[in-house]
Amino acid sequence: MSWLFRAYNRLVDALAALSGVMLLWLMVAVVSSVVIRNLGLQPPAWLFSSTEYSMFYLTLLGAPWLVREKGHVYIEVAITHLPPKVLNVVTRLVMFLCAGISFVLAWKGLELVMSNIQNNDYDVRTYFIPMWIFTVAYPVSFLLMGLEFTRFMFSKDSFHNSETGQL
Repeated sequence: MSWLFRAYNRLVDALAALSGVMLLWLMVAVVSSVVIRNLGLQPPAWLFSSTEYSMFYLTLLGAPWLVREKGHVYIEVAITHLPPKVLNVVTRLVMFLCAGISFVLAWKGLELVMSNIQNNDYDVRTYFIPMWIFTVAYPVSFLLMGLEFTRFMFSKDSFHNSETGQL
């Protein structure tokens, strides 16, 4: 079973690395677009579309890694003065809710992908690209986030330092 966990961790790491590459691409594409416009030329349409899709993908594909690294936002003032045992229960309850919401969104994302395939939907702004290529990121990302929240929910690791309520 440990090989499965290692493969899963590598998948989440690879998606995070891909998100990082897309972030670099965004920088290059935006700077290139500005330079091209300042030269009085028109940037190619694919340059704009690629930045839109990169922002979409990097957000969704990097999210499971962010959950695993406990990097998502929480309201510190609401938990700072909770006793450690209460903090642990509240944290696990929040993780349970986050996992449930993630799994529901993964299911709805899968329904969207299936609908895109059945309806033969295309994005026609720059090129004719099947929509499922874009929407497939929803079920993948939310499924992995749900697994990460579930994984944390059952781990012995604490999300917060029990002394202060801090990370």
